[in-house]
Amino acid sequence: MLYTRWGKELDKSCPLSEYPRPQFVRDSYLSLNGEWDLNFCKEGEEKTEYEYKITVPFSPETPLSGVGRELQKDERLIYRKQFTLPDGFNKGRVILHFGAVDQIAHLKVNDRDIFTHEGGYTPFEMEITDCLADGENELIVTVEDYCEDNEYLRGKQRTKRGGIWYSPQSGIWQSVWLESVPQEYIKSVRITPDYDKEQVHFDFIGCEGVNIRIYDGNDMIADTNDSTVKIPDFKPWSPESPFLYDVVFTYGKDRVKSYFGMRKFSTGIDKNGVKRLFLNNEPYFHNGLLDQGYYPDGYLTPPSNAAMEYDVKTVKALGFNMLRKHIKIEPLLWYHYCDKNGIIVWQDMVNGGGNYGLEVSAIPFIGITLDDTKHARFHRTSEKAMRLYYQELDEMLSHLYNCPCIAVWVPFNEGWGQFDSVDAYRHIKAFDSTRIVDTTSGWHDMGASDVISKHIYFTPIKVKAGNRPYVLSEFGGLSTRVTGHTWGDRMFGYKIYKTCDTLTKAYNKLFNKVIIPQIKDGLSATVYTQVTDVEDELNGLMTYDREVLKVDAETIKEINERVKV
Repeated sequence: MLYTRWGKELDKSCPLSEYPRPQFVRDSYLSLNGEWDLNFCKEGEEKTEYEYKITVPFSPETPLSGVGRELQKDERLIYRKQFTLPDGFNKGRVILHFGAVDQIAHLKVNDRDIFTHEGGYTPFEMEITDCLADGENELIVTVEDYCEDNEYLRGKQRTKRGGIWYSPQSGIWQSVWLESVPQEYIKSVRITPDYDKEQVHFDFIGCEGVNIRIYDGNDMIADTNDSTVKIPDFKPWSPESPFLYDVVFTYGKDRVKSYFGMRKFSTGIDKNGVKRLFLNNEPYFHNGLLDQGYYPDGYLTPPSNAAMEYDVKTVKALGFNMLRKHIKIEPLLWYHYCDKNGIIVWQDMVNGGGNYGLEVSAIPFIGITLDDTKHARFHRTSEKAMRLYYQELDEMLSHLYNCPCIAVWVPFNEGWGQFDSVDAYRHIKAFDSTRIVDTTSGWHDMGASDVISKHIYFTPIKVKAGNRPYVLSEFGGLSTRVTGHTWGDRMFGYKIYKTCDTLTKAYNKLFNKVIIPQIKDGLSATVYTQVTDVEDELNGLMTYDREVLKVDAETIKEINERVKV
């Protein structure tokens, strides 16, 4: 069994205990992570005693949960947590937050049904004030998870794992916490920088007349109740200078801290007439890595927040400026680390649908593009699951809107459960016109996208510039095994090398002979596969446990100095 250094040092009494939402901070916070009771129950089965103690927020399938048992298709999970609010905690309303629960969560507080949430990757919250008792309270969470059987979003989980598909997991897998707010409070805010007009706009939900104070370090540069604030001579955000403005919102007795970055993501034409990705009105090459966000001991759940920060800082130190967050929505702290360290993020939507077939495995490689309005061709047959896709898409867009680092939304990847992508493109653009959309990453491009997006692992990479920026949104996947640092005995990779030295030489050749020469021809972004090994996939720049960098750091940094427009 493979552990990370952070997993080995896990404090089971309060894992991942840091404040989980740096983009919207209050001074009220009570973590419910730690030891919970757990049962596996069949439909209609009632158990009077709890069989397991589980460390939340780790799924029961993971080593760090302390359970190590997989949920079966005819079972559901029943969690119990007993808690007591500290004296003075309740300021008027008490809100219960879940970072993510896979897939369907039914909640009870003190034997009162309060909420049901469908969808395994997005956060949800609910007020529980009227359900609370003096002294001890009881929270029951009943979870159903059908993995690929109900066409809901499941990411890269598969019941029969292997290759590019990973171990299934279930239940609570992001932090659970409480906060208290006054009777009248700020429910949410959308922060929209306007680079060209030298201003930032704030849209508050559920309240008017919010006081806004903006800070440049310790210096307050604005104190206003206007929703649009001018910032003359502002400091731009970029990977080279990731400057963030702090902001404090006050509404009655409610006080919230946040931040924003002044930046602009767009597309344009460079001085040679080539379509490019632009940052802050200048051509800018996105040079990044595919980032699955998996860990050998926590799977989707990081063993600590420091583990997430380590990945981001390592990528930055190697000279990359971008990460494509692949088929996963991370805890908000991960995006905060990207904001602070200057890493651009391409954010994937999580995939769903039925069991994938030739539309993924064969047809794209012979140059055929399928019409994704024919849902059965893409194994999308459940109307309910398609409606849920849009529900979770909107939840993701709202959840991550205020993260300065996010440049690109990716609603579909490689045809996995793809449907009506033109509608998805229009939907996202109506919700957020400030970012770029790579609608169908890889193939099955229906013409509604801001980029030409290609995945090339096996055939020669030949850039063909067009009326949209050309992005190599997946490539590479060069692999080697590092003994003692692998998850299992199997090995998956697109090209396999015997040693780290030969891997480095192959990486060097790929960039110097293929990638860098084609930037002048219109190549505008690269997403190399990938940050770390994941289960059978041994194509990471780091091992799965993050203990070994498999390529020479100085070679990678030298290459990255030249991967630019």
